[in-house]
Amino acid sequence: MRILALVPGGISDQLLFFPALDDIKRAYPNAEIGVVVEPQATVAYRVSKIVDTVIPFTFSAVNSPSDWANLLGLVRDREYEVAITTDLTWKMGLLLWLSGVPTRVTYASTGAPWFYTATVPDKSQANAQYQAERYHDLLKAIDIDGPAPDIAVNVPEGDLAWANALRDRLDIKSGYVLMYPGQDTGRIGAQYPISSWQTLIADFRAKQPKMPIVLLQTDLSAAQVNALKASDPQLIVVTAGNLGQTAAIVAGADLVLTPDSYVMQLSAALKVFTLALFGKNSPDEMLPPVSGEETRFLGITSGTGQVADIKPEAVLQKVWGG
Repeated sequence: MRILALVPGGISDQLLFFPALDDIKRAYPNAEIGVVVEPQATVAYRVSKIVDTVIPFTFSAVNSPSDWANLLGLVRDREYEVAITTDLTWKMGLLLWLSGVPTRVTYASTGAPWFYTATVPDKSQANAQYQAERYHDLLKAIDIDGPAPDIAVNVPEGDLAWANALRDRLDIKSGYVLMYPGQDTGRIGAQYPISSWQTLIADFRAKQPKMPIVLLQTDLSAAQVNALKASDPQLIVVTAGNLGQTAAIVAGADLVLTPDSYVMQLSAALKVFTLALFGKNSPDEMLPPVSGEETRFLGITSGTGQVADIKPEAVLQKVWGG
């Protein structure tokens, strides 16, 4: 069986779709699975062993007829038997209908349900729903039911070895606080101010002077990290060259402080204690449901919808009191 998932959005959206992909593979172990994703989000599949084919397509662009025709040709050539999409636009529905894929699935909230062979209710329209569960609901149309499994990532051995060697060189074997002062792909305005990060760093230094503070530098956090390092040369900066290296660095942390981002999703998947700052999204939508006495994932939501408006004091209260 050949199954195609078409998932717009950034790296976070792909990671949140991993549980659905995992359950597809469990139900159909011999299935060939392909995904269509934004070009900048293809890197998410470095930490997945489930997917056979990754097709880049710029969902967010104003695509020309030739762009759509190229995608249509790729879908037709691979002769997929099932197509599942979170894209609710009529253009995507038309493309899948023209592709001839026998089973075409999306949410009932699509504006063009006639292009699909099956639709499922979109529960998130009525109440906040964890996004991984929302994505997993699409599998009901192909007879896969039940709760979504946890997000699972597979970090390449080379990336784990790189992280171990880096920690040895930096002498941070005993654990560290990892701060990611960046933002997720496509989440403009989701950065936390430099002055607020400085307040958090100063408080950690005062209360836990022996605990190393590590700044994670990626393409989306370079400017923030450089500004913080310039004002505080004692800070340790780790530059991750790919998503596997990022995951390996996250896995070694005792605590991750981050805005709502793919770093947050990696941290949750790796079961690291995570404190995340939210603007427009809510923790109920983006973090796994809390179960049991131990809360590993805490979210602080801005009352204004802007991460920048979260007071450092509110963050520190969660760290030391939560």
